[in-house]
Amino acid sequence: MVTGVLIRRETGEDVAAIRAVHGAAFATADAPGDVPVEVGLVDALRASDAWLPALSLVAIDPDGRVVGHVVCTRARVAGEPVALGLGPLGVLPAWQGRGVGSALTHAVLGAADALDEPLVVLLGHPDYYPRFGFRPAVDLGVTPPRPWGPRFFQARPLSAWRPSIRGEFAYAQPFDEL
Repeated sequence: MVTGVLIRRETGEDVAAIRAVHGAAFATADAPGDVPVEVGLVDALRASDAWLPALSLVAIDPDGRVVGHVVCTRARVAGEPVALGLGPLGVLPAWQGRGVGSALTHAVLGAADALDEPLVVLLGHPDYYPRFGFRPAVDLGVTPPRPWGPRFFQARPLSAWRPSIRGEFAYAQPFDEL
């Protein structure tokens, strides 16, 4: 469990630090100078009409530095705005494995639930996200927009979930440009 980390909403002063978090979190050894797509994706999401400021959260260390970030943006199921897409979720490498990602995930799910959002969907590791209540989205009748395996395309119904929410999922438009 992480201690000494505060989770709060993103502010305008956090944008550069959020870019740095995703740049470090998603850097690859085979392309160390390349800017990961997640950096541009967060910027594009922030500029889109799918952006929900209350669901862009940062983790702050005791010295006030941003060490993690998560965002949920407006998504659709069967063309209706009844879902959120979770991600990117990034944590600085020095803070990985210390519970920061879990704290951010719990916080953004709680915030989404408090806003009466019915469903959160993500493409993620099937051994990690079930601990937060995620399960294959197809089990809820929500199908992926691309041929992703059902183990990786996962959904988490929240308190406002209705079984009538069924059909093809669509992420916010910036995801289509990846």
